[in-house]
Order: sequence, then structure tokens, then C-alpha cells
Amino acid sequence: MLPARAVTEDTNRLKTFLQQLSAGGQTALFNGIEMGVREIRQFWSRHRVNRLILLSDGLANVGPSSPEEFGELVNTLNQKNIAMTTIGLGLGYNEDLMTQLACQSDGNHAFAEQGVNLISIFNNEFKEICAVTAQEVNVTIICMEGVRPLRVWGRDAQIQGTKVSVKLNQLYSEQEKYILLELEVAAFPVNPEVVLAGVAVVYRNMSTQLTERISCKIVASFTNSLKGHAANALVMSAVAEQLAAEKNNLAIQLRDQGKIAEAQQILWDNACCLAEESVQYRSRTLQDLHQNSLLAAQHLDPQNWQRQRKLMREQLYKIIHQQKY
Repeated sequence: MLPARAVTEDTNRLKTFLQQLSAGGQTALFNGIEMGVREIRQFWSRHRVNRLILLSDGLANVGPSSPEEFGELVNTLNQKNIAMTTIGLGLGYNEDLMTQLACQSDGNHAFAEQGVNLISIFNNEFKEICAVTAQEVNVTIICMEGVRPLRVWGRDAQIQGTKVSVKLNQLYSEQEKYILLELEVAAFPVNPEVVLAGVAVVYRNMSTQLTERISCKIVASFTNSLKGHAANALVMSAVAEQLAAEKNNLAIQLRDQGKIAEAQQILWDNACCLAEESVQYRSRTLQDLHQNSLLAAQHLDPQNWQRQRKLMREQLYKIIHQQKY
């Protein structure tokens, strides 16, 4: 309705156009994203935060709709380091597609059950945009001899031999992101300090507009005794989060197949594990996940499933991508 412009230009006209928007049952999701990308690329700059926000209340029922076609479109975002945040409004949108689009571009995802929920979502989104401190973040991990990388949990990664590469689109002030890498480690002799891998992070500093690099070593200790060697609570809490996400995702798949009892049992079991781990690792996050699993197990009936599925997809996305809001 309006071409890209500085938001300070003629705000009354902008508001007038927004107020004229109305729902008509036609959701050309692909074409909407495509047009948004074109508008952003007109003003694209490495000195700016380039982001597309997709708000939809419906299914892609006009134009291209296959995952492959959407995947190719999102690749154009990745090539320009444009993140896409997706917001699903109401109960009629495709949460699988919306989370997939956000994931492929390393953006955020949110579920707004009602229009009033959009206020806090947009406030959080714009707050994050104004707090981007680094872009074009590339993490490289090189494993030492005797150490084999198996998989990166929850993130897309390239593993080539002993080298692991992970790309993050943006990092925000006062926000922590982690990469959880599972390793197969050979039997080392008792040693208080063994270097397992080297890590290098290259990123564009938004304050200086310079490309900077930091590096460090990953060190572990090896012992014959368990006494005095407690597990790293921070790491194990992250492992528990990702395991819980995998189990909840399995519960969604089973519920989609109509296997309500099996899905409910997985959620109950997951809740029990999370309760124990939240105490063991003193994690408020795991305690919250425990409560979420309990609630989910109680809302798998046909009357509540449409809403519950969207809540679970949103929660899973935030766990896996460490989304702040």
C-alpha cells in the first residue's frame, strides 16, 4: 500500500493507510514476503538492522505455497543478512510454516491469540531491533585430535570433518546465545586440563562498523573419580532444555496422528524429568518448562488442540533459538 520510507515522514498518512487494511480471506503469503524483501533491499545497508516482520492470520491460499518455494525465497534473505520475524495472529495461521520461516532466517517468532497481544510483541521486537550490537556473526569450532563433532543441537550447522560452522544473524545487548555441540571424545589420561577444541567468532560490530574477531579454547578435565566433579550446571541445564524440546516436538507429532494417550504420556514424563532437573541445576527456566509440559498434557483434546499446538510451537521455537521475549 505504501513504498518503503522513513517512518518519520508523514506519519498521519501512514496511519490512515494502516486503518484501511481489512481481511478478505485471501492470503498471498509468498507474494507479501517477496514484496517486503524488495522494499527492504532498496534501502539495505550493512550499517542498518535489516529486518522483515511478517504478520499473518491465515494460510497461504494464494500464490506459491510449497516449503521448497518458501525456502528459496528465504535464502535471498540469508544472502543479505536480513532476519525475518513471524507473528501468527489468531488460530487460523500455519504455525509450522511461520516457525520454519523465522528459523531459516534466524529471526523471532510469536503467537498473538488476540489483537491486543500484538502491542507487547511489537514493543519487544522494536526494543530488540534498537539493541542489536553485532551482525554477520560466524562461529567456527575446530576440534582437536581424538575429538569428533557429532551434532549441533537446535541450530543449523555445517560439520566437515573436525570443523563446525554456525551462522547467527544478529546478537543483542544483554542477551546470551549459546551453541550446544555434542562431541565424541577419545579416552584421555587423567589430566586437569585437556584442550578439546578452538573457537573463533567473527562478527560485524554495529557500534564501530568494523569486522572483529575473538577466539578461545574449550578445555575439559579428565579424572578417575567422580568425587568433587559435579556436572556443569549451566551446560546441563541447556542440554535439559533441548531434550525437553525434542520430547515436546515428538508429542506434537503423536497428537497430530491422533495418538492422544501416547502424546500425553510423553508430556507427563517430560514434566517429571524437568521437575527433577530444575532442582538439580537450580534452573528457573526448567521449572517454567515443567509447568508448560503439565499444562500441555491437559489440553490435547480436540476442543483445545488448535490453540495448544500454537502455544507449543512458539515455546519450542523460543527454547531452541534462545529467544529473549
